Amino acid sequence: MAPIKRKNDAAAESARPEKKHKSSTSTSTPTQKKSLLREEEPAFPRGGASILTPLEYKQIQIQAKQDVLFEQNTGQKAARNEFEDEGNDEDLPGRLGGPMKKSKNNPKIRDKKGKKMRVAEEVAVRIEGLSYKRLVPGSLVLAQISEINRYDLALNLPNNLTGYVSLASISDKLTKRIEALAADEEEADEQDAGTKIDLKKLFSVGQYLRAYVTSTQEEVSTGAKGKRHIELSINPREANSGLNKADYVTDSMVQASVHSVEDHGLIMDLGTEDAGFRGFMSSKELGPYVDTSSLEEGSVYLCLITGKSSNGSIIKLSADPQKIGNVKKGNFLTSAPTVDSFLPGTAVEVLVSETTPSGIAGKVMGLLDVTADLIHSGAAASGKDLEKKFPTGSKVKGRIICTFPTADEKKLGISLQDHIVYWRPKMTTSASVTENTLPTEMLQVSTIVDEAKVVKVEQGTGLFVDVGVKGVRGFVHISKISDGKIETLSESTGAYKVGSVHKARIIGYNSVDGLFIASMEPKIISQAFLRMEDVKIGQVVKGSVEKMLVNETGVNGVIVKIAEGITGLVPEVHLADIQLQHPEKRFKEGSSVTARVLSTVVEKRQIRLTLKKTLVNSDVEVWTSYKSLEPGLQAPGTLVNILPSGAVVHFYGSVRGFLPVSEMSESFIQDPKQHFRTGQVVNVRIVSVDSLEERMILSCKDPSIFGTAHQDAFKGLKPGEVVVGNVTEKTSEQIIVELEPSGLKAMLPIEHLADGSAQKCQSLATRIRVGQVLEELLVLSKQEAKHQVRLTSKPSLIKATKNGRLMKAFEDVVEGSEVQGFVQNIAPIGVFVQFASDLTGLLLKQHLSDEAALLPDFGMRRNQSISPRILSVDHRQRRFLLTLKALPDPKQSEGKKAEATNTYDMKLSNPVDEVSTSVEDFTLGKLTKARIMSIKETQMNVQLADAVQGRIDVSELFDSWEEINDRKSPLKKFHTKQILPVRILGMHDSRNHRFLPITHRGKAPVFELTAKSSNQISTDLDILTIDKVKAGSSWLVFVNNVADTCLWVNLSPNVRGRIRAMDVSNDVSQLNDLSKNFPVGSVLRAKVLNVDLENNRLDLSARSDGSSVSLTLKDLSKGMVLPGRITKVTERQVMVQLSESLSGPIHLVDLADDYSKADPNAHEKNQTVRVWIKDIDVANKKITLSARPSKILSSSLPVRDPDIESISQLKLNEIRRGFVKNVADNGIFVSLASNVTAFIRVSDLSDAFLKDWKSNFELDQLVEGKIIAVDLLLNHIQMSLKSSHLDKDYKPPLTFSDVKVGQTVSGKVRKVEDFGVFVVVDDSSNVSGLCHRTKMSDQLGANPKKLYEEGDAVQAKVLSINKEKKQISFGLKASYFGKPSKGKEDDASDAGSVEASEAESASDSDESMGEANGVGLDASLEAQEDQYSDDEIDMDDVQDMNSDLLMNDGGVDLPHEKSQGLNTTNGPRGLSTGGFDWTGGMSAGDDKDAQSETDIEAPQPKKKTRRRAEIKIDKTGDLDANGPQTTADFERLLLGQPNSSVLWLGYMAFQLQLGEVSKAREVAERALKTINIREETEKMNVWIGLLNLENTYGTDESLDHIFKRACQYNDSQEIHERLISIYIQSGQHSKADDLFQITVKKHGKSPDLYLNYAKFLMTTLAAPDRARALLPRAMQSLASHTHLALTSKFAQLEFTSSNGDPERGRTVFETLLAQWPKRLDLWNVLLDLEIKQGDKDVIRRLFERVTGSGSSLKARQARFFFKKWLEYESKEGDSKSQERVKALAADYVRAQGKQVDVE
Repeated sequence: MAPIKRKNDAAAESARPEKKHKSSTSTSTPTQKKSLLREEEPAFPRGGASILTPLEYKQIQIQAKQDVLFEQNTGQKAARNEFEDEGNDEDLPGRLGGPMKKSKNNPKIRDKKGKKMRVAEEVAVRIEGLSYKRLVPGSLVLAQISEINRYDLALNLPNNLTGYVSLASISDKLTKRIEALAADEEEADEQDAGTKIDLKKLFSVGQYLRAYVTSTQEEVSTGAKGKRHIELSINPREANSGLNKADYVTDSMVQASVHSVEDHGLIMDLGTEDAGFRGFMSSKELGPYVDTSSLEEGSVYLCLITGKSSNGSIIKLSADPQKIGNVKKGNFLTSAPTVDSFLPGTAVEVLVSETTPSGIAGKVMGLLDVTADLIHSGAAASGKDLEKKFPTGSKVKGRIICTFPTADEKKLGISLQDHIVYWRPKMTTSASVTENTLPTEMLQVSTIVDEAKVVKVEQGTGLFVDVGVKGVRGFVHISKISDGKIETLSESTGAYKVGSVHKARIIGYNSVDGLFIASMEPKIISQAFLRMEDVKIGQVVKGSVEKMLVNETGVNGVIVKIAEGITGLVPEVHLADIQLQHPEKRFKEGSSVTARVLSTVVEKRQIRLTLKKTLVNSDVEVWTSYKSLEPGLQAPGTLVNILPSGAVVHFYGSVRGFLPVSEMSESFIQDPKQHFRTGQVVNVRIVSVDSLEERMILSCKDPSIFGTAHQDAFKGLKPGEVVVGNVTEKTSEQIIVELEPSGLKAMLPIEHLADGSAQKCQSLATRIRVGQVLEELLVLSKQEAKHQVRLTSKPSLIKATKNGRLMKAFEDVVEGSEVQGFVQNIAPIGVFVQFASDLTGLLLKQHLSDEAALLPDFGMRRNQSISPRILSVDHRQRRFLLTLKALPDPKQSEGKKAEATNTYDMKLSNPVDEVSTSVEDFTLGKLTKARIMSIKETQMNVQLADAVQGRIDVSELFDSWEEINDRKSPLKKFHTKQILPVRILGMHDSRNHRFLPITHRGKAPVFELTAKSSNQISTDLDILTIDKVKAGSSWLVFVNNVADTCLWVNLSPNVRGRIRAMDVSNDVSQLNDLSKNFPVGSVLRAKVLNVDLENNRLDLSARSDGSSVSLTLKDLSKGMVLPGRITKVTERQVMVQLSESLSGPIHLVDLADDYSKADPNAHEKNQTVRVWIKDIDVANKKITLSARPSKILSSSLPVRDPDIESISQLKLNEIRRGFVKNVADNGIFVSLASNVTAFIRVSDLSDAFLKDWKSNFELDQLVEGKIIAVDLLLNHIQMSLKSSHLDKDYKPPLTFSDVKVGQTVSGKVRKVEDFGVFVVVDDSSNVSGLCHRTKMSDQLGANPKKLYEEGDAVQAKVLSINKEKKQISFGLKASYFGKPSKGKEDDASDAGSVEASEAESASDSDESMGEANGVGLDASLEAQEDQYSDDEIDMDDVQDMNSDLLMNDGGVDLPHEKSQGLNTTNGPRGLSTGGFDWTGGMSAGDDKDAQSETDIEAPQPKKKTRRRAEIKIDKTGDLDANGPQTTADFERLLLGQPNSSVLWLGYMAFQLQLGEVSKAREVAERALKTINIREETEKMNVWIGLLNLENTYGTDESLDHIFKRACQYNDSQEIHERLISIYIQSGQHSKADDLFQITVKKHGKSPDLYLNYAKFLMTTLAAPDRARALLPRAMQSLASHTHLALTSKFAQLEFTSSNGDPERGRTVFETLLAQWPKRLDLWNVLLDLEIKQGDKDVIRRLFERVTGSGSSLKARQARFFFKKWLEYESKEGDSKSQERVKALAADYVRAQGKQVDVE
């Protein structure tokens, strides 16, 4: 087609129509004024433009009115004239169209001068919209996705049409993915493969696409009208049909599919046959709301062409809706080589040529006819007069929506609706709702509109009604108005005239038309459900039995019809409350039933119902979500699975709960299946619920049974108490007893009836009867949660109780005492012995008798009575050991102690006091001297004499505070060898650091001494004990130990106390690091707060006032400043504990005086801070704290954001800052203070329009705004974030009305055209204008494209303004601004530069012509390719043919899908720790120089060092540059990325580095439970990491266990191959060999598996014979079509492996070549292998064989091999060998008569 002409060519074209209509235009040119159309554009003969004058129009309108009046008055049709067409009833009367012919009633019109006027003979464009009849295969339509299903897409088409796109009609890439998935699974069809592809990840609802109609058909159903079905395709190959490479021009729309996802963008497939012609779309061009990381290959986009590459092979695309819809800035098609570029989706500028009440017609670029029907002209939605809105001759922006292939002349359908033109969803325009509200959110489908007002009547079509949504109308088709048939409609008469109100129901919404589809049929309005989405879970519905499902066991379900086209399934277990023997008798087809909806799955179109009366008639609120549930609620549920440990109860939807066997009944239940059955309805009560984990524990027990009296009795029951009970129930293992008089139920195990054997206990049990009263029952233990009491009647335990020897608490444990208990459990290490209150001790194996240690279970049984002794007690961990062996006799031990004492009666050697002679002289209170031997932090070790040691505690050195010089290190003043006067206090037990009386002298006694001056003088020695310490007394205390929350201090060697962290000091800054500021040994002055003699506990305070912060709400007052300890830090607040029972939050607004510095993460747990009491709520027991420096330090400090105590402090127009508290649909809430919140409407968020405003705000974001409204009564505050409100110097953008003629403005060049440049004014609201080329320069003939480029800054003068058309004319001449024009020299230089550039371009063109004229041998040979048939092998594709035969040295090149699973070098490398690879790839080594020389050498990818992919920072925590370093860091990151296997594997590696193997396993198990089930690759990575971990750190049993689990949850073959790789990498070749054999047997249908096994045997195990034996075995198992490739690869192994035999490989290849001599890929592979072997004679003979005279090579094939030979000779041969190759090539040419280029 000839290129479209510009307006400048109008004069040349204007004469052409005159020649065609010579007979009718022979008269002279009319002298009257030309019409508007005649001035605007030329008259093209085939364009359909009207050339009528206003007078001619008036005459035609008069004639049309007369015809209409005649028909209305007479009831007869007027005489047909040129305006009517009998053959088409769809034409509207009065419309211009059809050829005009002469008539008696229509004489020729004459002008005033008597000359005849020419009547239009051109055919007017028929205004028509898209309909099902006009939609034919091959039509292209603009569509919008309305629904995404599992196997197809539903697309809204114009004019209330809907089409469907199947999986196979989306893109070629997606089809290949489906085929690959289907090929991977045995017996898998395409539909099964389609389930693995989630279309919701590829597309989004509301996305615009161009659809190609593949078929239209009516689905005929019995006895009803067929349903029309439209099949569509969005494959770019069909959606871009008709486009040549030249038709892809800028600003046109093209459909493209994602071919591959790269780092910085997408490679797009345009659907052309030219594989080198692609599209590229940058990641930034996808729009602001598209996550590039989630993009998948095969998805389709309708894109805007923004440019082309320099060579034209790549076009630049954009799918940004804002850019596509910005047609005001010129993103519409203004020039095109052919009309084929105008396809649906492209924006155009239309010149209106005709306007009627039912639509408009116009032209694009003066040539192409376009029409817009009633809906897409906007008349249906707005109701405005089209003739006023779009007057004839005006220009409007529109977008092409469809083509009409059946039209006589090329014609397109366009839409002028804003949401299509500006490429956005249709939105409501109501001011009462939030912006960006979709119509379906305002009015959902199936909603009944009580008052639908008729606003427009379209005769023969339907009604346009107002449904109450402003800006969106509804349409009722004529067939949907009434249950009966309606023939005609009228605007002024009848029941459905304009203004009438009716009841209607919304049955659909078409997003392309922007119309609701409604129905007024009573049967539709009265229908219960229209869609499956209308059916709610838990709803009671009525229906009829449609079908019964029968299998081999009988009726297994019933299909119930609940509405037209909506059915539900009633499973067999839900047919009734009881199990029906003959359900077919009860449920007959057509019978009415009442059911309740159990669950709905809209995607699968499934509804499950129940007919159980218990559920249907239940008035209890149904449980459909875990979030609404709480403990204590009761409801009926259905048992769906009964286990030995309990049962699973199903409610509604996905809500399920677990009913433990212990909660099934108050009585003991051995086997739940004996009491319950599947399908049974049970009333249960929630015990606990976790909505996040979706777990729930249930109970069938009646909560009212265990009343208040029982609870009080249960609390009063103590373990060790003897009670009386009445037997109520007896089982084989226990007896249920009712205690008297409380009535509590208790359990008495059979084995606790006696101390003897088990037979004796059973014998006693047989004599016990129900109702019998049992005396002397001992309470062993009780469980608070289950209200269970456990009893015993063992005489040994009852006797111990009466004697007071039964241990009931850890405090009763006394070392060396004999105790009475029973065996609780038997383990390999020993026996666990239990006492009352579940107190348990351990009897180790070595403490049993030697005979018992050799017996099975040590000769004991559970619950057996036992009497051990306490061997040792660990008070710190509250554990104790027992023994059955005899302990030493106390008398003997006393004798030993006396003997030891006597040994120390010997004389002293070198006593320090030089007076004492023996140890007996050192008595209590004696004054002596001691020599310091060593100084510790809390004591000094001294010597009284040789071999006689002593100890002086730091508390026994100082009498007063003033004596201590260094408070942190009081003992610093002393030094070793110093002699001190001391006094003996007693003995010191060095084993447990206890103070003992002087009589307790051990084998090596250590004397406890005092060096206080007061004790040296005093005659009475008063040793301090805790009972002598009184509350309120002051003491010097010395730090003994530092804990997180307190200091442990010593008052004396045997009196110890505790100081809480908050009571250590008044200086809060010192409390943050207790160990640094108060080290062990430091001294404090403290006051006693409390003395607890029973628990031996002493509480002190070191605050200056001696008080404690153990405060209550009553002690607090507003304004107090107190220290507190941080207990919890979140992103929104800091929790601070003031005392053990008092804590409060510090909100973000109270953390700092400057909100920008308020960072909760700056604080740490257990940090001590000073807080200010801000508010106290005594009623709710809540306090609010503040950490503002102005409150806790000084009120004179600068305050950037003052605190607000009440709303009255705020003033209008005040600027305030705050934190975003909540983001709602109607705006955001901002916290200005802890109790003051302001609201910001959406309209007050920004001066500019924010399409997705929610993405600009997040919780806790700091914002600044102005107070615009304060309502003290309602306590409401309203703010604004608009810059116009905040910035005092804000200047509103310049608007069109602000521009004045003569004004000078600055701007930038927006677009450069031949006729001038468009300039957009700076700091304006997109105000732009045109500077014509004549107003551009003072010099004549200025070329705009040489003077300016897009983006140039210019200064322009406003010359004129057209306010009606909003057009501005600018001038850029220098003379407008008083600047001198250029001189002659400048002109000459300009001319010279122009001539130089022209000469340069001419020389370039000459060079290019020279290159084009030179034809080489390659071109001449390619010219002959048409002589060959299509089935010949193209040698340029030899590389592709060889891809399944080539093998590198390290292994076989596998298909991409498999190689990813086997070769770790292809996939991402995992984290490494402990010396193994986390990924478990199949490649055992680095494969080098693997490819054949025939491979096309791809350019080496350059390292991308400059730009890297932008990483999204996880805001869950601010980590340093080194990544996560602690467990908290990993946990914080995993909160944001729970599906990232890299994070989980890193977490495992971190635990392994710490040596925590068990924790690493726990992390792996957590990962497997946490990662989404759809993330199969991420889960696989964790499984491989777990296998690596067990292989390195675990045992064979643990590895085997994990391996079996991994095979269950993943592809078994892949797990086998990964574990083989792990074995190879860890050097366990024998295990790898064994697993290879198992895998081959189990998965013997994979050729790659045999090849990898052969490579392993030949290369790794050096067993070539075993490798060769695999080939015959593989041939028997594999399909025949794989034999050639596999045999070739086994032959290659002989060449590439160090243990192979090349001669054997040659033999195999010769066998293959003898069978397939024409397989050139085999020749090529063998040549490459021989070249690597290096035998020149063999290589040359092989070249001669393949190129010899006997070969049947074609020209291109011969050229390939001759070139390869010549390249080899150039490297390895000499000039003679090269000449020989050329001579052989010449001989081939002469023999074949073809030219071969080997140069």
